[in-house]
Amino acid sequence: MNERHRLIIGLLKLTDVAIVIFAYALTTVSIVKIEHGASLRRFFSMRIRVVNFVILVLALVICHVVFRLLGLYKSKRLSKRRTELLDVVRAMTINTACFVVFASLFSIQMITLQFLGIFWLLSTFLLCIERLSMRRVAGYVRFHGRDLRYMLILGSNPRAVKFARQLLHSPQRGYRLLGFVDDTWQGMDGFKTTGFDLVSDYSGLAEYLRHHVVDEVAIYLPLRSFYEHSVEVATLCVKHGITMRISSDLFGLETARWRAEEIEGVHYIATYTESGEIWSQIAKRTIDVTLAATALLALFPILLFTAIAIKVSSPGPVFFLQERIGLNKRRFQILKFRTMVPDAEKILPSLEDRNEATGAVFKIKNDPRITPIGKLLRRSSIDELPQLLNVLTGDMSLVGPRPLPVRDFAGFNEDWQRRRFSVKPGITCLWQVTGRSGIPFDQWMLLDLKYMDEWSIWLDLKILAKTVPAVMRGAGAA
Repeated sequence: MNERHRLIIGLLKLTDVAIVIFAYALTTVSIVKIEHGASLRRFFSMRIRVVNFVILVLALVICHVVFRLLGLYKSKRLSKRRTELLDVVRAMTINTACFVVFASLFSIQMITLQFLGIFWLLSTFLLCIERLSMRRVAGYVRFHGRDLRYMLILGSNPRAVKFARQLLHSPQRGYRLLGFVDDTWQGMDGFKTTGFDLVSDYSGLAEYLRHHVVDEVAIYLPLRSFYEHSVEVATLCVKHGITMRISSDLFGLETARWRAEEIEGVHYIATYTESGEIWSQIAKRTIDVTLAATALLALFPILLFTAIAIKVSSPGPVFFLQERIGLNKRRFQILKFRTMVPDAEKILPSLEDRNEATGAVFKIKNDPRITPIGKLLRRSSIDELPQLLNVLTGDMSLVGPRPLPVRDFAGFNEDWQRRRFSVKPGITCLWQVTGRSGIPFDQWMLLDLKYMDEWSIWLDLKILAKTVPAVMRGAGAA
């Protein structure tokens, strides 16, 4: 990073801190004005205790650390605008959560839910405006030939050509395409029709790098047949201090995400299908525990009444325990209110020929094993409420693909369907809010994968919001 870029990042950090302080001060003024009717003159004449100043400084330090961890000070030249704004929202959500902790630890009465709501909205809005403004200024500067990055692409296959067109389609990113490097191959005639320049073959690459300005090299070579070329190019890039980019679809894994890892000083590239951001996972777990515990306390009278009704209406235990398939095929005991006769599992084999569901699952509308009160519990989904305890123990999440019985899992015949087990199962998901039992098995699996590929905290909250009316309607319940 050169001195100019260090200066820009330094100014960005100072601006972020100034915005957070401004949002905090403006929120404080608003709350004092609303609740106490104090004038601005009186407010600014108030004495600030040393402990409050120390707390504010500590909060700013944590804000800075969170911003760094979420990559808000890394280059966003190739990232989408939406991605950067979502990072800002995540950062301020985490920082606001930290304010809750400070309020609890130091008994800060001023930090109320109203305060936090105003502060989060104001700071997030201002930071997003700041980032959008910077992107617009940077785009304008790059569009007019400043702050450019010169890119060389290795390989002339369709993937390489597609990447080149993406660069040229967004001149505000500030990339200038030098051309392609490749040897003659059977697809070269097709490449020549694209209009792009072939500036060198592999034998002349070293000489080209010695005499031309090259900031980055993008490698789009087939790994298997061009491994030696890739190694030579990587070595040359390291020697010249050139940034090297390797496409994440190197193995054709379109749905996989990538991240760099270091183990005992050795660097690795890891692929994963779930969200790999630690802060997102912490936020999801925090929401799970908070909402599950709150729901159990709020719904305790319903839970108690249901338990008594089950015990009085039919012989057998109140709860039903069943082994289910969880995260990465780990097995756990799911907890539900019992809605069937005690020996329901033993009767199942005799009912297999009446299965009305497609795929691996078992469903019949008028299941003779279901008790009269069990029908009511299933229609209202009250039988699922004890799974909130599974959420608290960490076996499940509030939102995620439904955990399936061992019997259903054994009936899976497509490996792509099994990717749904790479995330923690949940009480509700897209399947529940889209139609539940009325949806064919393959479409159900596709909805689970769609949830995984598009996952965000916001998506979880939307699904939770839609679950309540879906349960009230009894849509697709069986």
